[in-house]
Amino acid sequence: MSLISTLARLEAVSTGRAQPAATVRHRHLGDRPLVFVPLITAGEAGAPLGALVGTDRDAPRLLVVPQPRDRDLRFAFLADLADVVLPYVDAYAEVVEAAERTETDPETGKRVKVEVDLCADAPQLIVPSRAGIDLVRLLGRSMRFRRTAEQDPEAPYPAPPRVPLLGRWLTHFGERARVPGSSLLLAMTDVLGRHWATGQSSLEDQHLGALLAWIDPPEGMTGAEAALKAELERDAQGQLTCPPAGPATDPAFDNKLLAPAIERYDRARTALAAAEDGLEADERLGALTSAEQEIRDLVHSRTRPTWDAVWRGLDLLRELPEGAHVEERWTRDRWSFTGHRDRVLAGEPPQPRRDDAVTAANKLATREREQARLEAQEALDDPLVMAGRRLAGEAFAGEVTDVVMAYSDGKRPSPRPLVTVRTDDRPHLGERTKVYRSLGGKPQSAEFVADEEDGACVVLRILDKMGRGKEPEPGSVPEKGDRVCFTLFEHEQRGGAKLPDPEETPWTHGGPPGEATLEAADPVTEEDVL
Repeated sequence: MSLISTLARLEAVSTGRAQPAATVRHRHLGDRPLVFVPLITAGEAGAPLGALVGTDRDAPRLLVVPQPRDRDLRFAFLADLADVVLPYVDAYAEVVEAAERTETDPETGKRVKVEVDLCADAPQLIVPSRAGIDLVRLLGRSMRFRRTAEQDPEAPYPAPPRVPLLGRWLTHFGERARVPGSSLLLAMTDVLGRHWATGQSSLEDQHLGALLAWIDPPEGMTGAEAALKAELERDAQGQLTCPPAGPATDPAFDNKLLAPAIERYDRARTALAAAEDGLEADERLGALTSAEQEIRDLVHSRTRPTWDAVWRGLDLLRELPEGAHVEERWTRDRWSFTGHRDRVLAGEPPQPRRDDAVTAANKLATREREQARLEAQEALDDPLVMAGRRLAGEAFAGEVTDVVMAYSDGKRPSPRPLVTVRTDDRPHLGERTKVYRSLGGKPQSAEFVADEEDGACVVLRILDKMGRGKEPEPGSVPEKGDRVCFTLFEHEQRGGAKLPDPEETPWTHGGPPGEATLEAADPVTEEDVL
């Protein structure tokens, strides 16, 4: 945690209200996000109990599994979920625009630009908390390898055809959520926690009701009082008035309300199966329907407060202006979405359970690169974030007090002006340390030459982005009196070394190359027997 984040949390404790941790919104919010509020049974992560899902805050669709241990009912729930999610995804997959992409020409080996289709927009899935992202990933893992009756007529418990497809998409959303800065799958608690600092721990911030209580407490209450009320207040039946953000349930709800309701449902279903005539069956069918409706009402009572809280969080986030680099990161999400759409349409197999060594190394390198890129872009977009980097000695700002034109040595001298900056910051500068500033959206580099007046002034030599002439282009060199900000971190991240192709992986990482042994399509796991 940075010093400025610590100060913001202390200020939140002092004032009784969450303090801004950003002045702009650093995540993309779509015009029509799909909100998914899941609920699972206690102790059985792979057994969904129900969910609220949809794009209309006033008309969510309620999905319920009245008996989570029943495999057929779970598949019906997943099929209903697919009926909501897949049309939403397909609506974005159909609208494309022309874009250029750099590829390697197989004949010449040179990098050339080709025109391809890029989805004009991408779907966005929003869950209440970080645990919701884990559940999306788990659901994707449990569905994408399912065999359908068309694929394997003898498969036990065949899945509806749309269930494996939904699993592939949920897996893609879950994998993309691991890439820093991605907005395809967002946890509302994480996004709110990035933009506001509360007076509680980051673990306590995963309770969406408590987090919103700090950000926007009721009249006459402090954030701490409102958060405590959101966490502990119960009604006359002993149930939490603000249920957890999911997907877990409260033990009091499980023991006092849910378990008896499921037991009544089981008895009604057993009685219906034992009915001996049509009149008796009709009577017992009514009892079964009543028992199922009771469970639906219970699930709705636990998920609707969280549903409303997610939309309330979206309202708060939309009040912040979008950061300058957010659209660039969303474009990378669109490329990711388009690539997965193309793989699905091409009939490629689902994502493997375990990545090979090269794919895993590439994913790790990508996440490290995107993390560094995200931190740099957030600082460039947001003065409050940049202030934290300045306090850490990773950037400095000040006023230009002098500019002296100088040139490099050589047959063709290039301009290398010396710029003196007066600053109150204390950056960690050493001999010939490179620093960077944003010039027209591109990084301009300079190097540290010396400091003057006991460190109050810093002398820098500008190195690039001044044109190719003997004189710098207008505006490319700071002028006396300008306010400038230089960073010690690079604005654009460099790619790493090229990794070998998977078939050329050495024996130390899964080789030697040879004919791969295919895994069984759908081995039974502990998740399948609940």
